[in-house]
Amino acid sequence: MILSREDVEHVAELAKLALTDAEQEMYQAQLSAILEHFATLAHLDTDDIPGTASALALKNVLREDEVQPSLPRAAALANAPRTEAGQFRVEAVLD
Repeated sequence: MILSREDVEHVAELAKLALTDAEQEMYQAQLSAILEHFATLAHLDTDDIPGTASALALKNVLREDEVQPSLPRAAALANAPRTEAGQFRVEAVLD
């Protein structure tokens, strides 16, 4: 499938990208090549292949939580521009 220049402009608009003419030509060729690969894959017979969420065996690599001493409150707040009642004071971001 070969993308038209209008297709590339539309995708760039959706992604809020300002592309030069050279970039549009480059992406037109690259995206068209990617879609051609997908078209090739679409013709493969995958009826006997079970669906998978991951091709790799999954295992939990997280360590157990351990209680450890933390930074004293005064040290944590020492470089804060503003504090209030022993906490960081920040500007509201929502009305």
